[in-house]
Amino acid sequence: MPAGKFEEWSVGGEAVRAYANVVSDRPAGAMASFQWSGVVVFHPWWGLNDDVLAYADRLADAGFSVLAPDLVRGRVAATIEDAERLVAGKDDDHADAVALAAVDRLAASAGVQRVGLVGFSMGAAHAVWAPTQRPNVACTVVYYGTYTGAVLTRAKAPVLGHFAETDPYEPDETVQAFERGLRGAGRKAEIHRYPGTGHWFAEPSRDAWQPDAANLAFERTAAFLRGQLKR
Repeated sequence: MPAGKFEEWSVGGEAVRAYANVVSDRPAGAMASFQWSGVVVFHPWWGLNDDVLAYADRLADAGFSVLAPDLVRGRVAATIEDAERLVAGKDDDHADAVALAAVDRLAASAGVQRVGLVGFSMGAAHAVWAPTQRPNVACTVVYYGTYTGAVLTRAKAPVLGHFAETDPYEPDETVQAFERGLRGAGRKAEIHRYPGTGHWFAEPSRDAWQPDAANLAFERTAAFLRGQLKR
């Protein structure tokens, strides 16, 4: 059962939903040695599903305040076909506005001064783009998702990337172009590839789930976030 809670707030006059597990909501004395700042998690094309909630809770257990916004107006897909339809109908302007509102909301939380971003697949694009709009974003983590082009030159936040060995959605040449673009822009980039994995290897509800690779990716993510978000 999720340890956090759902909340609603307004973006552009529209009610949006997000899953929150933040330090200020915990019992008095809990996380008294809290040292880190907040993390916004952007979901994959499935929507804000149970995998994302569990990941957010795991980050919270590791000592971070976490907010996971719903970028697709409450829709959740279970199959690839449903997810393709969901993405085809996605309102990109709305999703961008929600992504930035989530950064702002978490930054306003008690104890949060610097924000890190984690994006899964579709959500990776938001995690790479948002630092161009919000200078308080200190770092980005992407799971099997890239972004290329001039946008990479418009921010300086370091990037940690987790990619599959075999992935038709993010082939090796695309990952290489992403890494070259980051380094060409003078940004620090730490890119990992996980042998024997495919797209969605870090999502327990998918057939592609590989728990050993997923756990290693999470450990690397937590260490990276701690290093970048120290007060």
